[in-house]
Amino acid sequence: MLLLKAKRHFVVSYLEAISHQKFYSYCSNKERSKTFFPSVIVIGAGFAGIAAARALKNASFKVVVLESRERIGGRVHTDYSFGFPIDMGASWLHGVCNENPLAPLIGRLGLPLYRTSNDNSVLFDHDLESYALFDTDGRQVPQELVINVGKLFESILKEANKLRDEYDYDISIAQALSIVLERCPHLRSEGLAYRVLQWDYCGTPVGYRLQTSMRYLKSLEVLLPGGHGLMVRGYRPVTNTLARGLDIHLNHRVTRVVRGNKGVEVTTENGKTFRADAAVITLPLGVLKANAVTFEPKLPDWKQEAISGIAIGTENKIALHFDGVFWPNVEFLGVVSDSAYNCSYFLNLHKATGHPVLVYMPAGRLAHDIEKLSDEEAAKFAFAQLRTILPDATEPINFLVSHWGTDRNSLGSYSYDAVGKPRELLERLRIPIDNLFFAGEATCIRYTGTVHAAYSTGLRAAEECRMRVLENYGKLDILHTVHGEEGMESVCVPLLISRM
Repeated sequence: MLLLKAKRHFVVSYLEAISHQKFYSYCSNKERSKTFFPSVIVIGAGFAGIAAARALKNASFKVVVLESRERIGGRVHTDYSFGFPIDMGASWLHGVCNENPLAPLIGRLGLPLYRTSNDNSVLFDHDLESYALFDTDGRQVPQELVINVGKLFESILKEANKLRDEYDYDISIAQALSIVLERCPHLRSEGLAYRVLQWDYCGTPVGYRLQTSMRYLKSLEVLLPGGHGLMVRGYRPVTNTLARGLDIHLNHRVTRVVRGNKGVEVTTENGKTFRADAAVITLPLGVLKANAVTFEPKLPDWKQEAISGIAIGTENKIALHFDGVFWPNVEFLGVVSDSAYNCSYFLNLHKATGHPVLVYMPAGRLAHDIEKLSDEEAAKFAFAQLRTILPDATEPINFLVSHWGTDRNSLGSYSYDAVGKPRELLERLRIPIDNLFFAGEATCIRYTGTVHAAYSTGLRAAEECRMRVLENYGKLDILHTVHGEEGMESVCVPLLISRM
């Protein structure tokens, strides 16, 4: 009887040891070679994190995902409070083509995309013909003027692009635009055309980043073809698919990561400790900048320089749900002003989804200022902006407000090139340190700031992790690679909703 109890006690202790990643202390080297359980902790259940976790699980790793929020997705967040999906974070697929790393997965799921720009639209998420701009007196700007000024803005940017070869030091986009307008008087505008040009500075992907390095314009030249597609049903089906079957611990905010020769030890705010052979770090750049996680030993100087040298920007969304449509049937409603700060715009989701929703999308300093307001105050501000261009607008019946800049789980929306800092910092942020591997949109040189950047870097970090761990155990030839399911590459991205 005592022998039976002793055996039972050993079995229970043995299983507990496995769950805490202490299996190897119970085994001899000979037993360890027969029973091999490579393990990894993925920190963050955003797109990069769940992509890495899914890939490593497919490669037969034991994977634990630790997420600080009460949901998965990170800066990709589909909200159903209105009774239908609204993406309050990322919402576009930038580059609707099979070359996009996310295309096979979206295609396999049969998710519809609403194309908001054509193949040749590099600087804008929307084609110029889909804009309706209004001044602050509620008068609509003639569409011909909108298109002509848009073309003028593209000419200014092309001239600004040439300055990269002229200067041996870096300058911001704002500085470059000022230089071009000073040198080229024929590109200047006055009156209403000037105000529309000011809106272009504020209301385009370039305009959001006026303080960005001029290298940003160069990076636009390598964007994927196919235009931009709005995720009609939101990104939630994609994140749910990637997360299916994963061991994800929500409300587990990581506070400490210790790395050593025998693996990594990760401690969370609630006092729990997890151990594994390696860890994949997918923390947002803003969280890394805030030193919210303690690394032991400390991260090397070159990694810290990368974290501090890459810039982080903020863009938010205020979704206004109405009981009916009272606005023009265009994709974009813009507020034109003399000041770039006061320029803003609304995305018309009704055109793409059929739901009576306008999404106010402040960026830069305006976004930071609005984050100081309560949700109710922010919604009132957005509606007041709408009333300046559509005086007969009816009150919204519901609203949603994002706070990406002050949310302690993100502390920003997207990374971008800081003036005077090399693009190589993005690569340095990616480079592994021992058994720590890094992923996220800020570690991607080519597609920085996009969902497919996060996804592709998650897969890349997973492969690097797999190779390193198996190499350490001399098992490099026994497991499959981490890449996606067989046959996915041949699936095309469906555009099930046409532009109207």
